[in-house]
Parts: sequence; C-alpha cells; structure tokens
Amino acid sequence: MHRWTVRPARPGRHPRRPPAGLATLAAAAVLLGGAAAGAADRPPNVIVILIDDQGYGDLSCHGNPILETPHLDALAADAVRLTDYHASPFCSPTRASILTGRLCRSVGVHGLNGIGQHMAVEPRTMAELYAAAGYVTGIFGKWHLGDRWPLRPMDRGFAESVVFPDGAVSTVPDHWGNDYVDDTYLENGRPRAFKGYCTDVWFDLAIDFIERHRERPFLCYLPTNAPHAPWIAPEKFVAAYRGRVPDDTARFFGMIANLDGNIGRLRSRLVDLGLDRDTIVVFTTDNGTALGSGVFAAGMRGRKGSSFDGGHRVPCFVRYPAGGIAGGRDVAALTAHIDLLPTLLDLCGVAGGDARPAFDGTSLARVLAGTADPPADRLLVESYHHIALTERWRLVDEEQLYDIEADPTQQRDVAAEHPDVVRRLKEAVAAARQAEDTRPHHVTVGGGAQDPVTLTGEDWPTKPAIFQYEMARITPWDESQVWPVAVHRPGRYRVALRRWPRETATAINAALPRGTWCRAMQACTSINATQAHLRLGDRTEAVAVTDDMEEAVFTLDLPAGPTELRGWFTGATPERWAARYVEVSRLPDPP
Repeated sequence: MHRWTVRPARPGRHPRRPPAGLATLAAAAVLLGGAAAGAADRPPNVIVILIDDQGYGDLSCHGNPILETPHLDALAADAVRLTDYHASPFCSPTRASILTGRLCRSVGVHGLNGIGQHMAVEPRTMAELYAAAGYVTGIFGKWHLGDRWPLRPMDRGFAESVVFPDGAVSTVPDHWGNDYVDDTYLENGRPRAFKGYCTDVWFDLAIDFIERHRERPFLCYLPTNAPHAPWIAPEKFVAAYRGRVPDDTARFFGMIANLDGNIGRLRSRLVDLGLDRDTIVVFTTDNGTALGSGVFAAGMRGRKGSSFDGGHRVPCFVRYPAGGIAGGRDVAALTAHIDLLPTLLDLCGVAGGDARPAFDGTSLARVLAGTADPPADRLLVESYHHIALTERWRLVDEEQLYDIEADPTQQRDVAAEHPDVVRRLKEAVAAARQAEDTRPHHVTVGGGAQDPVTLTGEDWPTKPAIFQYEMARITPWDESQVWPVAVHRPGRYRVALRRWPRETATAINAALPRGTWCRAMQACTSINATQAHLRLGDRTEAVAVTDDMEEAVFTLDLPAGPTELRGWFTGATPERWAARYVEVSRLPDPP
C-alpha cells in the first residue's frame, strides 16, 4: 500500500456497496454524520472543474487587484474553501493524482509531455470507479495522461470524451492548425470539427452532457486548457486588461475572465435543471500561476514549476448544499490533490466494486460537512518535485527548510537550525521514492482498439533544446531520435513515415506556408529527400522518396514485445531530416 501520510490522518470510512447498484441515501447520510445526501432515489452528481495554470492569486476574491472573477468569487463565497491545498507544480502529475488518489510517480507519471505523461494502466481511475457504481461519465477538455490505447480517457472509464492530445492546443500531436477557435478535437477517439472558442466548446459540451443525463447520476470532468499557453482569448475579454499589465498577462487574464463567465453559465444551468443542490461542484487548478505572479502572488514565492508554495498551493472550492457543504467556510488544514478522489467517493457512497483501492490521500468528507476535525499533524510528500510538507514546514529540493508559520514567503532557509526536522522530512521523501513506478514507457501499437497509431516527435524520450512541443517551433532532427514502442500482437505491419501530419496532405519534400504554425527557422521549408529510412531494433530498411510522395511506406513482420523505432529522410547532401510523424497499423491476418 502506498501512503502519502507518514502520520495517518483519520482515513475516511469506505463502506462496501451492493455489488451492482447505485449508492443509497442511507449510506451517504451515515458517512456524513446525518447530513442529507441529495435526492432520496439517487446519489449526488459530481462536476470536477480543473483549470490549467491559474494560480491562487489569480482570483479577485483572493485579493488580485486587477483581475475580476465575479462568478468564481460567488462560488467561493458559498463553498467550503481548502486554503492550504496543494497540487503538483505541473499539469500531468496533478491530473494523475486527482484521477487516482495516488502520488503521480507511483502511477508512472514522471514527465510533462510525450511518453513521460503516460499513466500506468493498473490504477483504477475516478471514471472507472464511478462507472462501476452506475454513473455516466464524461470528460471535456484536457486529458494529458496518454493519447494512445490503452491510455486514452475512453480506455480509462469515460463513456463520453472530447479532448485534444498532449498538453496544450497547438502541440505537435494536435490536429494541425488548431488555434483555439473552430478547432478539431477527438470525440471518443475520432477527429471532429467544432465551432467556437475552445473554452466555450468545453462548457457547451459539459452542459449538453448534464442536460442529457440529468435523470441519472453523472460524473462530469471538465479540465480546461485555459489559461495555459498559447495565451489566446476573445478580444472582448482581453480589452479590460490591455495597457494595465503586459500584453501576455492581459491575454492570460482574458482567458480567465472567459472561464469565469463560463463557470457562471454552468452554475446557472444547474439551477435551471433543478440539480444545483444535489450536485457536488469542485473547482481547483493544476499548479501555480503561469503569468499572474507579476501582478499578484498572494504572498507566496514561486510560480508554475516551482517547489516553493507559489508553484503548488492552489485554490480548491467544494460545494454540495444537500450534503451540508456550502455557506462559505474555510478549512485551513493541510490538504492535497490526492485527497479529492477518496473524498468524492465517500460523499457519494461509491465503492466502485467489491473493494476500494488503496489511496495515498485521505477522505475529507466529514471535514467538508463539518462533522469532524481536519486531519492533524499531516506530513505529505509531493512526488514530482519530492517536496515534503507539514502545516509548519516545507522541505524544498531535499535540502532547504522553510518555516511557513514564521516565514510564509519562504525567504530564509533554516535547515541548519533544525536538523531533526530535515532528517524526518527527508525520510518521508525517501519512503515516497520507494513507491515509485519506474517501469519504462512505450507507445503500444497493434492493440486493435486504435488503428493506425500515430507517433510524433513529441514522443521522443529525449529532444534537442531547440525542439519545443508547439507546432510553431517543430524543427528537423536526425535519425538518432527514437520512439520506444511495444508491439501488442505479432503480425504484418504497415509503417508510414511522414514529414507532415496527414490532414495537411503535403508531400515530404514540400514546404508549408510560413505563418502561425511555421514561425521557427527551417520548420516548414522544403527539403530534397531521395530516400526514407526505417530502423526497428537492429533492422534497417530504405525506400525511395519522390517529390509527390506524402508518406514513405514499409511493410514488415513484427514480433510482439518492446522495440525501438527510428525514421528519417536523406538526400544527396549529408543533411538528414527526422520523420516527425509515423503511422503504424497492423494488417489483417491472412485467411
């Protein structure tokens, strides 16, 4: 069992549920100490709103002097607010922890992009647990935990999913040309064009999902890409901040203002549908602010990516009127993202089958309902940056110690004055390391549920410094870049090397117009390739490239198991160009 709490912190009770039924009012009411648990014939609905890169200080109710967030302020005013709540300092690790109740590295997430974001298949996700209890489940927005079978949201318990690949709209794996407006996203794994600004689309889809399933309990996971870069927002939301803050920050604030309006729209619709009291609404964010700290840091040091509190202490509001979780109240105890799943399951009376999984977090259901005191004397470890936290202490970079009570801005390292505290916190970090899943990641091909599987340069385990994951900056590279793949079933395979994604219908040697997605030097220029090369393990093959060829195709027999794939193009000169996109499909077995 992997535990995050070194000193156990009153774990929530996990009642066994009837094998195939929905949660009952009685079980939830007992769990909450008698608080009502929604309509008598069904458990509460759940909406988890996870915002990308909005920090604790990016809310007017937290004191931001410029940004206005009236709808989030209204939610905070009528919710239970976790004021010392911590996520991970980056996107994928927080998402893994929210969806599994586990430390990110214990479920295999040790990176932010490409295969480093892949979450292990064994842990049962929030969606799988709720689906097993009879809930209908949907995700709309950012997944960021694996784009290919068996790691997609549709493979991990979500009955309905509309998402984009990787970590942001406009990354290399994304549909070419997506720019936040009228984009193409993946609906249950298939590309579909949508009209409108991305955040509006996610909320439109969530509201439609709620309306269609209002007669049964639902889990709606709404993880937006906003206000993650690239910072693009409708001008009417940006205009209020132009000239008052730097231009990037104005657009960042404009994205949050748009989000705020959509949250108000969602909450209003819940009232119209008569679902407001019986729906648990969670609002939180995945890490510290990306840009807002230059305007208002809420008294914290650091921003997104930092091991200081500004990188991981984030807002978390929970509202559930029928369960007594409303009215505006602060819980100042140390809490974290790994607590959300066990808390929500307890609030809903959901076990998700015959046995509840082991969590690294603890249930806060009674705390939120006001029927129990907060966990005391917790010692937590955030496993991505290996930060140790107590209510008083923070161990940063496994060496620096800060007294949060005396020094909330973390300016004075007091490690030398408190060696016993440092030793205790380092022991907790070492224990967390022992629970990490360090198995190597691969992209699975030939599984049958997804065909073809497309590999991109973003899946390279190592990338040159000039390579960034935005489409705008994709650059050529040589054949030393490798894709770790796992062949699921032996058989005959078709492997197609491409320089451009299929939707561009562009030849290998052709240029794409320079513009929004082709800013970088050499990114979209023509080349003069005459051969394509494929290396699988220790086997290398080559085919000729002609000027009108969009892909170079190889057909070969592959055994099951892990291997390494490389693909590149050469011409008359010594220059080499990486195959940025590779499509792998398993051909039908002969009759």
